[in-house]
Amino acid sequence: MLQRSYSLYLAAVLIWGSTFFAIRFQVGTVDAQVSVAWRFALAALILFGWCRLRGLPLRFSPRQHLWMALQGLMLFCINYILVYWATTRLTSGLIAVIFSTIVLMNIVNSALFLRSRVQPSMIVGALFGLAGIALIFRPELMDLNLKSSSLTGMGLALAGTWVASLGNTLSARNQLNGLPVIQSNAWGMAYASVLLLLALAVQGIPLAIPTTPSYLLALLYLALFGSVLAFGAYLTLVGRIGPEKAAYTMVLFPIVALGISTLFEDYHWQLDSALGVALVLLGNVIIILPRRLLRRLWATTG
Repeated sequence: MLQRSYSLYLAAVLIWGSTFFAIRFQVGTVDAQVSVAWRFALAALILFGWCRLRGLPLRFSPRQHLWMALQGLMLFCINYILVYWATTRLTSGLIAVIFSTIVLMNIVNSALFLRSRVQPSMIVGALFGLAGIALIFRPELMDLNLKSSSLTGMGLALAGTWVASLGNTLSARNQLNGLPVIQSNAWGMAYASVLLLLALAVQGIPLAIPTTPSYLLALLYLALFGSVLAFGAYLTLVGRIGPEKAAYTMVLFPIVALGISTLFEDYHWQLDSALGVALVLLGNVIIILPRRLLRRLWATTG
């Protein structure tokens, strides 16, 4: 059982850490909305097939469908378009680091919409995370050039992360109201892809899929691994070891993404960027660790 949990944990970290690089093979070939639409259309078909195979119920009330559609719009539609756009301006590793701040954003959204209590450790962790992002982008922030491509990319990535956090909040709300995760994801992905395809038709943007091997392989990888298997591994892990420990995947996958970016995107580490990444990860760890463990570590170091 323990070995199985480690395998699920490692799968979620490695897959999610590599998806940011896989997105680069889809950028620039077609409109970002086209890539996101086909990615989640394929993922939805895979999930619906899985539900049929396992005999999972797929009938829900109109009101439940509305909430699943809202979840899909935030979690599988708008946020991914923003991330795809950000990928044209930033390396995949930096985008992954920014996306790790979703842990901080989840705290704010949970407090606003789910009335969750904000702990002091959460505030401390948020401050560390924001300081880390400021260090990573210090040259762009010091330049104060609003037309800077990097600043635009940072803004898009942060906006996409915030929308994804809203999607997480909607998912939490749906689960509290008895909606199953797998079916909610299947319907949410389906609604997201349909809305995107309709929007593309209205805009007159061609819906054709590029037939280059790199694009098709990236599409298959992102749909099957990034959108189905990683979520499946993560949700199974939540059921086995609890959401607190499972959430460490969000802390670790930026390290994988930055490693890939260093190898394949010629990303050069600077002192500021290294310290910034360390602060972002430290902030997330402070937020995720249970309060009793934080007190024990503080007493030990003090």
